[in-house]
Amino acid sequence: MACMSASIPVDLKNPGQVFACLGFLEAADVLLGGAEAYFEWNESPGRFVLAADGDKNPFEVVLAFLANARIVELTPIGYVEGGAADGDDDDDETAPSPADDGSDDADSDALDAEASNEGRMESPAFPCAEGDRNALPIQLVADDRRITVSHWADGSSRKDFKLYSGNRSANRIAAQMLHGVRAKSKKNQSTGDIKSRGVQQLWQEKRDALIEAPFDVVTPMGGSFNFDPRGAWTAIDAGYSPNTQKDDIAASPLVQMLAAIGLEHARPDEYEKDETRKVRYAVWGYSLPPMLARAALSGADLKMPTRRFEFELALSGKNKVTTFAQEETQQ
Repeated sequence: MACMSASIPVDLKNPGQVFACLGFLEAADVLLGGAEAYFEWNESPGRFVLAADGDKNPFEVVLAFLANARIVELTPIGYVEGGAADGDDDDDETAPSPADDGSDDADSDALDAEASNEGRMESPAFPCAEGDRNALPIQLVADDRRITVSHWADGSSRKDFKLYSGNRSANRIAAQMLHGVRAKSKKNQSTGDIKSRGVQQLWQEKRDALIEAPFDVVTPMGGSFNFDPRGAWTAIDAGYSPNTQKDDIAASPLVQMLAAIGLEHARPDEYEKDETRKVRYAVWGYSLPPMLARAALSGADLKMPTRRFEFELALSGKNKVTTFAQEETQQ
């Protein structure tokens, strides 16, 4: 069978971009099969090389899938909204910030309607014992293909690496990242104006740029999964609240969504969880299938060239946000 290989630039010190590279690999394996990938770092910036079965650019295939995907929430059998098993945190206070857009203005009504219009499906293989409405898993569905995204609901012994907090659901955040946000429609409008762009709009407007350098295409964003440090205002010490001033911060909704996919079966190594909240991850230099790439990301010794990086999780209210990483000194 034919195999197609392509590469994209990646900032190895941006944790979200590295997690998103694994997301590209995982998605390409589902959509095309036979996927393998590795990092090149002889020149700056580094590059991520991805190969998969078929004669199509695997990055383009994944991007097209995300641009056209609808979102379905997954619930455990017998789940009741607002019941005892539903993690009701209406009283959970969060600091206002771009990482936690908890505004109650009229625009949020349009956003909530868009985020919840795809429906739900019961899952007999639910990842944790009970369902929390703000952390229900989702499936991305397009052309009879499905990709499950559920790491924030992981009930196993692994850390869930859930960074967002407050009264936002994973479904709502994913809808923002994929479909963008529209303001409430005005008189004589069937749909409201685009308030912030998602992968769908960027694919329509900047397709060639997305295929060539997907992580470099940024756009003003509100709430997110908090994986891209370019959108974390605490990391650059802005000195004021962009949320209060209604200022959006430019980052990549694609990084946010693909990083969530990449962490479905892998986690970075959280080796200090107290005040410093330090995390490490690794990139690898030989072509690996998803199963081995997951271990490599976590820093497992696979007897191959690797580079390891560490970063601190900063706090924005009750949200955790990634910061830019520094390379560890090789012993």
